[in-house]
Amino acid sequence: MLGVAFAMGQFGGAEGAAGGLEGLKSFVPLILMFVIFYFLLIRPQQKRQKEHKALLAGLKRGDEVVTAGGILGRITNVADTFVMLEVAEKVRIKVARGQIISVVTDEK
Repeated sequence: MLGVAFAMGQFGGAEGAAGGLEGLKSFVPLILMFVIFYFLLIRPQQKRQKEHKALLAGLKRGDEVVTAGGILGRITNVADTFVMLEVAEKVRIKVARGQIISVVTDEK
């Protein structure tokens, strides 16, 4: 009886190794999808975040900027977390620095 059980265990082990290889093959599409998502979604988003951070670090007095709300103004004062914008003559608003989305350049 022990010989029969031992023989069955050897055959079962060979099938387990092949099943492990099949299990690995089922992860290949999942890994491929992650790689595609990385290059199409994650990497470009990280690049945009890095560019936006550099834009915010380079803000200076006199720059014309556009906020996330669509307000166009000229920077009159720059602080750590806030920026003072002049949107019209003698009309100033305080805006969170992170809400500035672009610097307007006058290229003529």
